[in-house]
Amino acid sequence: MENIEKMHLMDKLLRELEDLSNSQTSLLKKIGQLEADNINLGNSLLEKKLPDMYAKIEEGASEASSLTESFMELRNKFVASNKLEEVLPE
Repeated sequence: MENIEKMHLMDKLLRELEDLSNSQTSLLKKIGQLEADNINLGNSLLEKKLPDMYAKIEEGASEASSLTESFMELRNKFVASNKLEEVLPE
């Protein structure tokens, strides 16, 4: 695989990681809404389980964000070390 192809694949992976982070953020919002709706219902099963789900997804979202930042740094170093800046679209 040529360096330009590697760079484009890295860019694709970064977009997918960002999509993953956005999906997890969406899940957190949905769980928050479920928790808010359950205030009126008062279902003990939901009261017990939703906070655990929220915490696990929040941890995953944090890891995805950290991974995205680290991979972006790796990608930027790869682009710089291979002098691929001129290949990038403006």
